[in-house]
Amino acid sequence: MPHPPLVVGVGSVVHREDSLDRPDVVGLMTAAARRALDDAGLAATTIDAVLVPRGSWGAGDGAAAVAARLGVPHARTVCSEIGVLQLSLVDRALGLVAAGQAGTVLVVGGEARHGAALARRAGHPEPPSGLSPGEPHETIRPAGNLLTEPEIARDLTVPAHQYAVIESAVRAAAGRSIDEHRAHLGRLWHRFAIVAAGRSDTWDPSCPSAEHIVQESPANRLIAEPYTRLLCSQWNVDMAAAILITSTEHARRTAIATDRWVTPLGVATSDLIVPLPGRDELHRWPALRVAGERLGEATGVDPASAEVVEIYSCFPSAVEVAAVELGLGLDASLTVFGGMTFGGGPFNHYVLQSLVAVVEELRRRPGAIGLTTAVSGLLTKPGVALWTAGGAGRGHVSVDVTAEAGPRTTTRRVDGSITGVGAVVGYTITGGSSPIGIAVVDLDGVRTVATTADPDLVGSLAAGEWVGRAVRVGTAGSLDGPS
Repeated sequence: MPHPPLVVGVGSVVHREDSLDRPDVVGLMTAAARRALDDAGLAATTIDAVLVPRGSWGAGDGAAAVAARLGVPHARTVCSEIGVLQLSLVDRALGLVAAGQAGTVLVVGGEARHGAALARRAGHPEPPSGLSPGEPHETIRPAGNLLTEPEIARDLTVPAHQYAVIESAVRAAAGRSIDEHRAHLGRLWHRFAIVAAGRSDTWDPSCPSAEHIVQESPANRLIAEPYTRLLCSQWNVDMAAAILITSTEHARRTAIATDRWVTPLGVATSDLIVPLPGRDELHRWPALRVAGERLGEATGVDPASAEVVEIYSCFPSAVEVAAVELGLGLDASLTVFGGMTFGGGPFNHYVLQSLVAVVEELRRRPGAIGLTTAVSGLLTKPGVALWTAGGAGRGHVSVDVTAEAGPRTTTRRVDGSITGVGAVVGYTITGGSSPIGIAVVDLDGVRTVATTADPDLVGSLAAGEWVGRAVRVGTAGSLDGPS
């Protein structure tokens, strides 16, 4: 017998202060969990399972540590490792409740990177995490390699570098000049900053102007052209968020107020892995389009019709590509939390932080449709979820589109040793005192990654549009200039 799941409680905490006297990461997660319990009006003893996405905090069982502090040490513990789509963990929690394998499930994530950085700068050892030793009852691990050898060898493993390369392809496809696109990015990210400034649980409520966001300065250095620091995810945060999921019958039995209920309509994910150089069009993401289409068919709700939208926002290109694939306009409201620069971009649980805001907004708007997305890797594995408030659960809809995403995704062979004349399909210039140019180059349908540290060529790359231009790749991986 199915048990339609509901989200009945949410909670978040943020610790911005620069004091060294601060909670550890388990303390942050426990505080968020208690807020979610208070929000639902539930006792901690109702929790049967605790699910935690692995953070940057390393080894240890975060779920068991939270369960112990909440007084439910016998709760089942589940951890999803780095590289597992964040929505997959939420989907797992919904499935546990729907199958009757757990009555109430807590999904909670936390980061304390800011506190660790403060300790290092003060010459103190990093504070202990508070994690429990040992392994959780269940560990969800990713499959497959996200990167090719040329990316690893040629400085294209840094997320900002990859997304900046995608950004150049987005710019070229839109037909914008470099200056026009930079202004576009400032306007887009300023709208995210406005949202973050209107909430009390965000990391950076300062709301810089569009011009300030894109203007290089000592405090806003270039990371990878065109991304300044204020166009990149901010992961040095002390934040936590928690979601409580239970069944409709349990919510009725325990008299949880119906104005707390938010119904998950469905989740669609893809685990297809196509590394960046092997993608035919860098500014497209067919797997996400398929996920949106199939979720719409399974739920009867078009994701593009959602009134409450939260697009995963590690970098602008992630937002721009997702919006196009899901049929959303870039002028639409694409966040209710503020994004990963200003709302805060914890290493592996932003979906939970933003889902708190989505749930709160849906409660204020019964009947409205909410849309959340997730990214794993470098625009590699997508997730899409639909939500609504104002009714009972509808069952658990979970759609895996991996098999269909493959045939819908045109790929190119990647060869790190190939040389000759080809066309640039995406590129960036790294920041710092010794910038390098990094380009994905297509040589008659075969892709490679090529770099240059030549100051004149780097300057030329920075001065004009190079997407589509013919270049020569000399020795393997060496960008030798225009051809």
